[in-house]
Formats: sequence, C-alpha cells, structure tokens
Amino acid sequence: MSLTVMFVVLFAALLHASWNFLVKQNSDKLISMSAVVLGHVPFAFLALFFVPLPNIESLNYIIAGALLHTGYQLFLLNSYRIGDLSQVYPLARGISPLIVATVSVLFLGNHLSQIEITAIIVICTGIMSLVLVRKSDGLRNYRAAILAVVTGIFIASYSLVDGLGARVSDSAIGFYACLSILNAIIFIIVILFKKPNTVKIVIVNNYKLALTGGLASFTGYSLVIWSFTMAPIPVVTALRETSIVFALLLGVFVLKERLDLMKLFASITTLIGAGLLRISK
Repeated sequence: MSLTVMFVVLFAALLHASWNFLVKQNSDKLISMSAVVLGHVPFAFLALFFVPLPNIESLNYIIAGALLHTGYQLFLLNSYRIGDLSQVYPLARGISPLIVATVSVLFLGNHLSQIEITAIIVICTGIMSLVLVRKSDGLRNYRAAILAVVTGIFIASYSLVDGLGARVSDSAIGFYACLSILNAIIFIIVILFKKPNTVKIVIVNNYKLALTGGLASFTGYSLVIWSFTMAPIPVVTALRETSIVFALLLGVFVLKERLDLMKLFASITTLIGAGLLRISK
C-alpha cells in the first residue's frame, strides 16, 4: 500500500470515528442517525457538479450498495435499542475485514501477500480485543453473538459491493454520491413509518449535526471508495476499521474516559497492523 493511500484511509477512519462520536452524544439515536444520512444529500449533489457521473454498468452496484447501507443503518439503530454495543460492536468491526479478505481470495480471485494477510489479522485482533475492556454479559448469550455476526456481515457486504462498484463506475466519487442519495431516500422512507416527523425534527432542531456529521461521513467514506480503486479491497477495509481506535482515543481525550492496559494494547496492536500494511507490496 502506498503512503498516500494509507494516509487517506487513516484520515477517513478518523472522520468515521468523528461522526459516530457525534451520533453517540445524542440521546435520540434515530434522529441523530437520520441527521447524518440526510446530511449526505447536499454534499452528494455538490460533488456531482465536479465529478463525472458513474457508468451505467455500476447501477446494480449502486442499488445493492444503497440497500446494504440502509440495512446496516437500520440494524445498528435496532441494536442500540436492544442493548449496549460497546462490547459487541468491536467484534463486528473486527470480523468484517476477515470476511472481506476470505471472500476476496476464495471467490473473487484476489491475491494477498503473506504480510497483508498478517496485517489484516493483527488489525482485527487489536480491534476485537476491545471487547475485553470491561466485563459484559452481552458476549455470553446468543443474541449478542447474532448481533455481532450480522453487523459484521452487513459491513463486509457493503464494503465488497462498494469496492467492486467503484472500480466499474470509472468515477469513484460520482458512484458514492449517487449511492448516498439513493440510500437517504430509502432510509427516510422506512424511518417515516416509524416516526413521521423525523425530517422536520432534523431540519429544525438538528441541522448542525446533519451538516457536520453528514460532511464528515460523506467525505470519509468517499475517501474509502476512492481508496478501493487504488488498493486491494480487503486491505483498505482492514485499515479503515482503525476508526474504532480513533473513537476510543476521542473517548479518552475528549470525554476523559479511563485509559487502561487493554485499550492501550488494542491501540498499539492496531497500529502495528497498519505499519505492516505500509511495508507490504
């Protein structure tokens, strides 16, 4: 992985952690998630003024990607309702790069070097070790296990679809702009059945979150989409998941949460994995 692509993905990971941090500060997760999804729309339309439209061959990927992103967003909201994801979610984020790497090698004919495979495993180990930060009953029952696995499958699925679609589209940013707009339309249609005044609440009371969170989210994942066209999808996916470590650091330095040995281990292990990706061919 080139140094440029590596820094782009790490910056995207920081942006991903930032908008998730904003969402988690809001007591109403439905409104905060809706604000971020709607916040994509103005920036997506703006982007389409400066980049080419994606090829028609990528239309199926746009539709599939929008559906997968919506499914992930809705499932995540439901997961917040069921219980605390502070222990389960790291496991989901950790297994998704392993799923992407396995599918890419076995079914898509991609080749990964031994260093790249090792780096992906090290990063996933660092992320998943966060489940041990504190005791949690969530990992001791079938509901939590299903929660983590399904979340990880959604993440892996949209990563693969987006990566392949971006390559076919010949316009990575244009591809994601169209996907974001369609994702917002589908998401809001579904949410309006649950809370009909959602759009009004977002526009009147949460427009700042929509603009800041939407900008961070759209920019961050646009950079990831571009990176998918420049480096192997499994490698980019694994490096992007370092966002959960950035979220951990935001918690420590912004919210003054305690930094214990397990958090330190997770951070150092993930950074070692990122370093291995840098030296891989």
